[in-house]
Amino acid sequence: MGSDILLLDISEVTLLADYFVIATGESTRQLDALANEVRVQVKAKAGQLPHATEGKPDSGWVLMDYGALVVHLFSPEQRAYYQLEELWSRARTVVRIA
Repeated sequence: MGSDILLLDISEVTLLADYFVIATGESTRQLDALANEVRVQVKAKAGQLPHATEGKPDSGWVLMDYGALVVHLFSPEQRAYYQLEELWSRARTVVRIA
């Protein structure tokens, strides 16, 4: 399981998507496992594969675009660098699991 999982409702802030999920993986292996599990669970529950996937676990960043939902998986260093929580600070926090 990832850490510091955040679900943001960005629908009032942008037209890019309705929700962002942001989570941290502590290692390349964990980022890979998280990305694979997101893919499996969304396929099983919603019958949808990502429209696009960017980044690789060994880069410390993976983005999975499901249209209304965008999943961002980061290493701790990349999450601190990109600071998406600050960039989207006007978005409503739906849930945070720290």
